[in-house]
Amino acid sequence: MELVTISRRNNPFRKFGRKALQSKYLIMMILPAVVFYVIFNYLPMYGIVLAFKSFNPIKGVINSPWNGFDNFKEVFKDPNFWPVFGNTLIIGSVKIVIGFLGAVITAILLNELRMRRTKKTIQTIVTFPHFLSWIVISGFVFSLFAYHGAVNSVIEASGGQPVQFLRNKPFFFFLIFATDIWKEAGWGSIIYLATMAGIPQDQYEAADIDGASRLQKIWHITLPGIKSVAILLLIMSVGGVLSAGFDQLLNLTPRALEGKIDIIDTYIYRNYIGEVDPSQVGIGAAIGLFKSVIGFVLVITVDRIAKAFGERGII
Repeated sequence: MELVTISRRNNPFRKFGRKALQSKYLIMMILPAVVFYVIFNYLPMYGIVLAFKSFNPIKGVINSPWNGFDNFKEVFKDPNFWPVFGNTLIIGSVKIVIGFLGAVITAILLNELRMRRTKKTIQTIVTFPHFLSWIVISGFVFSLFAYHGAVNSVIEASGGQPVQFLRNKPFFFFLIFATDIWKEAGWGSIIYLATMAGIPQDQYEAADIDGASRLQKIWHITLPGIKSVAILLLIMSVGGVLSAGFDQLLNLTPRALEGKIDIIDTYIYRNYIGEVDPSQVGIGAAIGLFKSVIGFVLVITVDRIAKAFGERGII
């Protein structure tokens, strides 16, 4: 009897049940988020099998015939895919760099403000664009830079000739990066501001006694204080380098440049969603799986590089 009682006390399931009962309110709070991710992130992962099948809508996903790596072969033979891959890599890489720098610089500038009310007001202003949809932002952009938009109206009023801004590919690349940093820099700075708040103030006080300037305090105290968090966020962002902003490109790209500045996600949307031939769905799934594998490899690689330099990784 004593052995049975001891075994019941040491039963891991009973321990888990007791802890779950004690934390029931916390579990209830996190349950909606868990359900959301299960339904919209984990269950759709079953669709990966379409990358290896010739999809037949009559037979369904399960009963459609397997075709091995034929879908991947079709992707890699497509001459239009590799320019799209290059566009995605360039846009995604530049976005990571400017997003990282923009968030850090914004956080430092906000952290250096001494007037609390002004600081909160400016932080609200720079964070607000994150909550605007790309549909709204694209409407602003088209109103400004369209042929008969506000900018060309000013140019004409000054005696100049209107410019086709939205047909200019280099200018559109600039527009992609400018709108992205305007929208996300304030939101991305929140984590860095929270990290800066945890830096011991006595370090700044000691620097003041030594006569350090603001720039010297930023370089020798603030930046080292947020370095570990910055590297962690940078590693995580590398995994999305091939995403490059589907919503932004889909809504912001003018008709004159459609198909010329595609990224992988918009390429799949324009070519393999709603196709007459349903077997093309498998090719779209193959491209998506290829993108995910590349992102996973990049995250692991950057994580190992960070650890080799003595930094904390994510794995």
